Amino acid sequence: MNNLKELKIWNRAIDLAVEVYDATSRYPIDERFGLTSQSRRAAVSIPSNIAEGAGRNSLKEFNNFLGIANGSSYELQTQLAIANKLGMLETEKLEPLLTQIDELQKMTYGFQQMLEKKIKK
Repeated sequence: MNNLKELKIWNRAIDLAVEVYDATSRYPIDERFGLTSQSRRAAVSIPSNIAEGAGRNSLKEFNNFLGIANGSSYELQTQLAIANKLGMLETEKLEPLLTQIDELQKMTYGFQQMLEKKIKK
């Protein structure tokens, strides 16, 4: 069991989710059940899966949930790129979000590698 408040990756994922909510609040109203909802669910899925994994009983389970969180980050990356191409998300808003996602993906990969080493011991 891990203390979530001490997990840097979880805190960064929470910050990203908040920023995605802010960015998607400017999407057209007719997208509330489309890209708005999809993007928000993917963004919330990232810290949620990190939290669920941290609460599991084994490092192997934690590692698996980190993989799911990482998958959600790629899903979010794609949805934000589509929103940008559709003119719903300005490039000035997109770029910092993509940078945050990229950093989270690197953190997740590094965390998974560290857990893998611990699992193999």
